[in-house]
Amino acid sequence: MFIVDAHLDIAYNALKYGRDVRKPLAMIRAGEKRDKERGTATVALPAMRQAGVGLVWGTIFVSPTETALKFGGNKRMTYSNAAEAHKLGMDQLDYYRRLTDDETNDLRLVGSLSDLDAVLASQAGERPLIGILPLMEGADPIREPETLEMWVEMGLRAVGLAWDDTRYASGAWRSSKHGLTTAGMELLDVMADLGVILDLTHMSEKATLEALDHFEGSVAATHSNARALVPGERQLSDTQIQRLGERNGMIGIVLYNRFLRAGHGKGDPKELVTLEHVVAHIDHICQLLGDAKHVGIGSDFDGGLGVEDIPAEMNSIADLPLIAGKLREYGYAENDIVSIMGDNWLNFLRRAWTD
Repeated sequence: MFIVDAHLDIAYNALKYGRDVRKPLAMIRAGEKRDKERGTATVALPAMRQAGVGLVWGTIFVSPTETALKFGGNKRMTYSNAAEAHKLGMDQLDYYRRLTDDETNDLRLVGSLSDLDAVLASQAGERPLIGILPLMEGADPIREPETLEMWVEMGLRAVGLAWDDTRYASGAWRSSKHGLTTAGMELLDVMADLGVILDLTHMSEKATLEALDHFEGSVAATHSNARALVPGERQLSDTQIQRLGERNGMIGIVLYNRFLRAGHGKGDPKELVTLEHVVAHIDHICQLLGDAKHVGIGSDFDGGLGVEDIPAEMNSIADLPLIAGKLREYGYAENDIVSIMGDNWLNFLRRAWTD
């Protein structure tokens, strides 16, 4: 089974924490002290290969200094102005380019249908490739909308306008909720012209709905769960889910316990959250939209969370196939399981890059 994970902070973890994703997970863990900010590592290329992960969306993630400190982090790899955000973003995109340029890593930067087809064709060979599709999480590294073309030429293929509030849109964390800015509208127009995918995750609901009204390109929420099951604007309302379905978009289920179980707090026992919670979010979206064509996985593993913060049955990204097993227990048809685990994301990209 070909698995797609639409949200991994690989470059951020490498540059901030020195995590070498090429190493076995046990080696990464052995070289780290316990750190509340990052948690115990769950992502490594050997573990991905064990799971059958063939494509990931690798993020370019930058955090405003103020927000990082608010969430208990430090100032390293944070920004206080557009120039700092730009440099941090470029450093991460350059990391993905260097990682995939080294043929010994059996990786490929994915930015077109031909790249995607090459990754898929390699799966039957002795050295199957893992594709990495660059996604920007929070658009402040883009200094001006007209500079997006440079990023696209270097490999960027998807952009989320907000993580926290940015110059382009209000985020879901704060009470500002002003929606899209004028610059945000302009950036969406440039994204549509260049065929860049819009990631709605982390945007406030007002910004999300304005973007859906304004943006003509392909839309997804790469790592978002159902607000009907876990309250809070960080999750998607039924209205947002329905609008995404109407646009033939995609939703990636995030495997963070706080976003899977209502009332779950940081530090609560991971045993309180199971794969049944994961399936509940998947099923809510499927029932609401009437099919299983618009939901997939966007784990956010190692995205400020570690093994302590993911469902009880899971120890690493190698355990993603357990989701397929739980879906079988719930009576999902095999073709729908294959779709949810990866094919839905593949079909989404084919639509995005063909239209």
